[in-house]
Amino acid sequence: MSLWLLFAVALLTGVTGSPSGTVPPDDSNMTAHPNSVLENFWKPTIVVAEEAKEEVMETGELNPSHYPAQRAAKVVEHYINTRHGSPYKVFAVKKVFSANAEEVPDSGRKYQLELSIQEMVHNTTVACAAEVLFPRQEESEHSPQVQLSCEEILKINTSAQEESLYQQYKLNHNLSTQNLPDSNGHVEEDQEPFWHLGRVVSSFVMLAESSENTLYNMAQVANLTQMATENNQLKFDYHVLLHDMVSQEIIPWKLVVTWSPSAGVKVQKMEKSPNCHHCNYPKP
Repeated sequence: MSLWLLFAVALLTGVTGSPSGTVPPDDSNMTAHPNSVLENFWKPTIVVAEEAKEEVMETGELNPSHYPAQRAAKVVEHYINTRHGSPYKVFAVKKVFSANAEEVPDSGRKYQLELSIQEMVHNTTVACAAEVLFPRQEESEHSPQVQLSCEEILKINTSAQEESLYQQYKLNHNLSTQNLPDSNGHVEEDQEPFWHLGRVVSSFVMLAESSENTLYNMAQVANLTQMATENNQLKFDYHVLLHDMVSQEIIPWKLVVTWSPSAGVKVQKMEKSPNCHHCNYPKP
């Protein structure tokens, strides 16, 4: 797990600016099978810029390391995870090379990005181009729309690992664990695929909840229980904790998900849970 932790430290110490709106930070260096990203944010380091050089709603060419570009790039990360993620494939933004924003009349704001995406489990990096359309504020209940050009992702083959995991747990319904990672940032080796899957299913929530005023990261799988196999799909009850970088809150969500190598990841239920004020959440 040392590689994941080193990645998290490198990521978090590179942040510049404020996540609350007008001060744009660098949240870069963040994650194939067609489905229907490591941030262990235990003690993140956020360096606040002394002056805001760029407004969040600026159009034209953007600083790739500032919040407007990084927020759009995180949407791309979540989009890729929801469509290509698995217990052995977790995608994260590695670097944003260029970013532009423009107003689209009657639709919203569109971001055009050139960026690299890293598959975290096997440390593979590919170049991608993407467009992200954030709907107008009055239509903020709608998720961002993403168009992606990233064919190299499809060449990442994890079918043998996935089939082995699937066969191992298809008839074994005894998986139950919590606190991935633990307070020391550690995940047991045999639980790593389910930590990866937790990151992938969290991307479904973060994609749905994303806007130009949000920035989410996955903090922890608080609880995971395997349910009875359903229609040849492994089924899991996930309780995950998301870190809202804007409010600095830890937000719990419950998801019921299925997975198999052939069908990919499907989310059957996605529900925000009440905040637990006496719970021992990881500190943002």
